[in-house]
Amino acid sequence: MNDIRVLVADDQALVRAGFVALLDAQDGITVVGEADSGEQALSMTRELHPDVVLMDIRMPVLDGLSATRAIVADSQLAGVKVVVLTTFELDEYVFEAMRAGATGFLVKHTEPADLVKAVRVVADGDALLSPSVTRRLVAEFATHAKPAPATTLDELTDRERQVMTLVAEGLTNAEIGQRLFMSPATARTHVSRILVKLNARDRTQLVVLAYESGLVRPGWQ
Repeated sequence: MNDIRVLVADDQALVRAGFVALLDAQDGITVVGEADSGEQALSMTRELHPDVVLMDIRMPVLDGLSATRAIVADSQLAGVKVVVLTTFELDEYVFEAMRAGATGFLVKHTEPADLVKAVRVVADGDALLSPSVTRRLVAEFATHAKPAPATTLDELTDRERQVMTLVAEGLTNAEIGQRLFMSPATARTHVSRILVKLNARDRTQLVVLAYESGLVRPGWQ
């Protein structure tokens, strides 16, 4: 199996160096580039096609939010996963980045082992990092942020709505299978169909859409 290729984008040299040293020391992970601005992160992503971009949300020239939007909008970068780095868990800019297509987010004081695990999880195709924190973030800002394009779930079957609700709860495919008395493979198939029907990038996008469509309400547990 090829190494997971990571690009680290942060305008603070010390923080960036710490992430790079940590990740480069791991088996199966290679840091292919470092960027100190959103503009450089976008340029290097187009040049290097990393598997995962760790993107600081606040950077000069082009901020991390704008860089994330540009990466997600580029069809040639469809396989690139963006994980937003932030100082605060409940950050409206992180919510906007997730709405724009970021795969998830990490706070900068994340434990080293958790950072490494997150990179591996995202590269493996799972999107939801820290489900409870992600849900709180979305619940906090979904109803207060600028209006999003109308989201309709009309194309989903009743079963797919049930599955999407459990995705928004942060459940894995195996946990969804247990809850709905189906195999993990069947749960995975349902999730894949929902992603296609809603033109969603990943599971994190489904969490955002679940709130914005009204399928899940703020304050829901």
